[in-house]
Amino acid sequence: MQNRREFIKSSAVFAAMMAAAPSIVIGQGTPRTFKVGLVGCGGRGTGALGNLIEAAKQLGHEVKLVATADFLAEKAKGAARQHGCDEKKAFAGGAAYIKVMESDCDIVILATPPAFRPLQLEAAVKAGKHVFAEKPVAVDGAGIRQFLAATAEAKSKKLAIVAGTQRRHQGAYLRQAKAIQDGKIGPVIGGAVYWNGSVPWIRERRPTDTNASYLANNWVNWMEMSGDHICEQHVHNIDIANWFIGRVPRTATGFGARMRRRTGNQYDFFSVDFDYGDGIHIHSMCRQISGCSDFVGERLRSADAEIMGGGKVRRLDGKEIQFDNVGNDGNPYVNEHVNLLKGILSGNVLNEGENVALSTASAIIGRISAYTGRTVRMADILENKASEFYNMTCKPAAIDFEGDKDVVMPAENVAPVPGR
Repeated sequence: MQNRREFIKSSAVFAAMMAAAPSIVIGQGTPRTFKVGLVGCGGRGTGALGNLIEAAKQLGHEVKLVATADFLAEKAKGAARQHGCDEKKAFAGGAAYIKVMESDCDIVILATPPAFRPLQLEAAVKAGKHVFAEKPVAVDGAGIRQFLAATAEAKSKKLAIVAGTQRRHQGAYLRQAKAIQDGKIGPVIGGAVYWNGSVPWIRERRPTDTNASYLANNWVNWMEMSGDHICEQHVHNIDIANWFIGRVPRTATGFGARMRRRTGNQYDFFSVDFDYGDGIHIHSMCRQISGCSDFVGERLRSADAEIMGGGKVRRLDGKEIQFDNVGNDGNPYVNEHVNLLKGILSGNVLNEGENVALSTASAIIGRISAYTGRTVRMADILENKASEFYNMTCKPAAIDFEGDKDVVMPAENVAPVPGR
């Protein structure tokens, strides 16, 4: 595991240096057309494709969509039509991603439900593809370990993995991270992170839906598909805490409950204490209940400053902090793709797989703690095979969606009860 300085530097400064030196890439050679495969053709997948197209345009290059895959045929075909891809290259079903990996694409966008991410990353890396992987990247410990193994293989093959943790490509956050690394702001000693909002959407079961298609379509409301909203949404804020502190939490102790949700099986709210060791604690709070006070962000403390993630920093002694220009201004959703392409063009690829996997793992131990009422260690899902949580897996698993038989439905509107 990296130490604090290495963790912050590898996850932030590399992307900042690349963005601050555009002349290294822009203007080299003739314009290039990047062939792209899209796996997961919903709003986030097509949005990521649009961001990639804009990023290529900024760098003087082009993007061509050559294959699509989605569990639902109408989505795969719709994305193909929208972006001029031959509909014969639009594939549907649980194993459709394999067809995309067999195509001549250079880059694969993985934007299916998070439960599918580890298996699909593994396939992309084996096929020699660069990857943009949406967050989170797994829903259980087994998935995290699979994703980390594929990340290591990608590094050995010099393949890029850029994650949908766009704050790591946002100038305001990068300036803060570099100031911490350089000692202009003291080490983070505690704080709180938040994602308090409402349920993003609900998709009712249609008469034609199988269990598998219903889960795939309404995935954001099912723990087995999304990891629960502490993973699917709140991972962004947990990732900032990990990044700025310079390591991941050792343990999570939390609680939560389900009271008003009307579909799926997820909790409505979580409250988790993440213990990073050395007396450093982060309070994690997330909620999806309409009609309540909403806030998304990070409020962190160092010994000498108050830090609003991506916002104001106030030194307690009143002195002004001189932040370095690290670039990455503008739309962070585009910036992450700019940095992906710059790495590919220069040969010095960006691999964020470990960062996003460990932040996802942090969210997972928080969820398990809330569900069970137990304190859960990071080692319980990553290293300790004797732990009761090491092989705690979500069912149905990604591979179950690839068979001829329908998957078994989890019980709907039934949530875990701690202590049982």
